[in-house]
Amino acid sequence: MEQLNVADKIESASSWLVANQGQLLSYAVNIVAAIVILMIGVIVARMVAGSLNRVMKARHIDATVADFLSALVRYGIIAFTLIAVLGRVGVQTASVIAVLGAAGLAVGLALQGSLSNLAAGVLLVTFRPFRSGEYVDLAGVAGTVQSVQIFSTTLCTSDGKIVVVPNGKVISNNIINFSREPARRNEFIISVSYDADIDKVKQILTDILKSETRILQDRDILVRVNELGASSVNFIMRAWSHSGDLQMVYWDVLERVKKEFDANGIGLPYPQMDIHVNPTKETDIV
Repeated sequence: MEQLNVADKIESASSWLVANQGQLLSYAVNIVAAIVILMIGVIVARMVAGSLNRVMKARHIDATVADFLSALVRYGIIAFTLIAVLGRVGVQTASVIAVLGAAGLAVGLALQGSLSNLAAGVLLVTFRPFRSGEYVDLAGVAGTVQSVQIFSTTLCTSDGKIVVVPNGKVISNNIINFSREPARRNEFIISVSYDADIDKVKQILTDILKSETRILQDRDILVRVNELGASSVNFIMRAWSHSGDLQMVYWDVLERVKKEFDANGIGLPYPQMDIHVNPTKETDIV
């Protein structure tokens, strides 16, 4: 009896397969076609994005813009490929798009921060307040720009730390670019004691700035008395140099100021207190 039941089931399955072989063949073809479309779409997305990136870099377009746009193109092609795959396997893409739209609204409300970072990334790439390789201060973090991604910007600090700053914070704060201008100005505050000869100090400081080869002599050089402080006369020095030389010029000028002051007997002020004793008053010590 059991053998008859098994035989009946096999015969019934065979009959069903024969009756629906056309439909099964169509499903198989659609599934294979969907897999092929997906594979081709991923490969095309990678090739198009890579080619676009190379072309933009070959045309000397900033690397941050090239990476950002190529990533958007890649993800866009993959998204259209997925829609085509769903349509091939018989899914109604119109209803899927409607569902995705509703889901996108809910996800958008839940991921407002990520979407704001995406929008900020588009603005950064569009207006380009900084480029790869430039030294900037973003949201209080200073470093060299390595890349601008869809949601974040990566910096390398001067002490070798990698900092990832969300694009939303970058666009909502002040952006300080230290590398965009070819020349920048150094400012020094030099203090001397009140008994120093002001004219001599001024001449020494001027000679130091004019003898420094890395200072741009065609730009304004300023040496003036800036303040009469509580215990010192404060001079201000201003001079321009190339952006790449700015820090080294600052350190070397300060070192030369100290050496020249020592050689010319000009004293530097230091905190001190004058105590006056009135001899006409007696103090009782218990």
